[in-house]
Formats: sequence, structure tokens, C-alpha cells
Amino acid sequence: MYGFRIVDKLQKIDVDIKRDQLKYHSKRVLVSKEFTFDSAHHLHDYEGKCKNLHGHTYKVVFGISGFVDNRGLMIDFGDIKEIWKNEIEIFLDHRYLNETLPPMNTTAENIVVWIYEKMAESLKKRANLYDGARVEFVRLYETPTSYAEARREWMEDE
Repeated sequence: MYGFRIVDKLQKIDVDIKRDQLKYHSKRVLVSKEFTFDSAHHLHDYEGKCKNLHGHTYKVVFGISGFVDNRGLMIDFGDIKEIWKNEIEIFLDHRYLNETLPPMNTTAENIVVWIYEKMAESLKKRANLYDGARVEFVRLYETPTSYAEARREWMEDE
């Protein structure tokens, strides 16, 4: 019905495919990776429920673009995860954001720019590993239906 089959012969590099065939193109591409974290915060100078201490399960979505290497990879998804875990999430997950972030009102609008800056800084430190890698956008969901977004053109031009 579906035409499933078992592969007869696993393709082998330098036998069935040449190394110079691995890179299919030289175009800029975007990869995206999502993460979640749980945090508590409250807002200052705000009249509404969010002035009280409360928590969220946030979702952050990264869009990172660049050029593929000779293997056809721009950046390994595991590398994005490593940056997230070691350089960004440590300030966010199961934390009181008013305490762990720089002095700011911990709005989604402020947090998303901070996350954008941290990822951009991390990619810049690794510029020799990834050809032209840059953050194109970061989207921070505070609830499943509400998010703030930072885009490269806004961060660099304004």
C-alpha cells in the first residue's frame, strides 16, 4: 500500500557518492530550533495580574541563517542546543528572572531582545566554525498564543 522497502545497499561515501557532491548549493539557508523553559517573574510599573509574582512555561524559537559547509551543513542542531544549554538557559530555566537577568522590567519584549543578543554573541564567538551564521529572529512565547519577537533587521538597523 505505501511502497515501503528495505534498502538493499546503504550508500557509502567515496564509493556511491563523492565528497564534492555533499554540498548541493551555496545559498544562504535558515535553520530553526525550539526550546522551552519555566521561570517566575513579575512586572514593575504595571497595573494588572502580572504585577504579582507568577510563572510561565516559555517557548523560544531561534531562526539562524548561514551558508552550508562542504558537507551541506550550516550548523548542527546539537550545536544550537549546546549554546542554549550552556550560555542562555542557565539564566532562565527555573529562575526568578527579575534576579538573574540584567536590570530590566521582565516583559517578553525585553527578554526576547536579551535572548537574541546572547545567541548573536555566542555565534560571533564561533564565527570560524559557521560560514556567515547570524540570528535572523528569536520568538519568545509567554503563553501558547502570545509572543514577542526580535528580528535581525530591527536589532542591527535601529
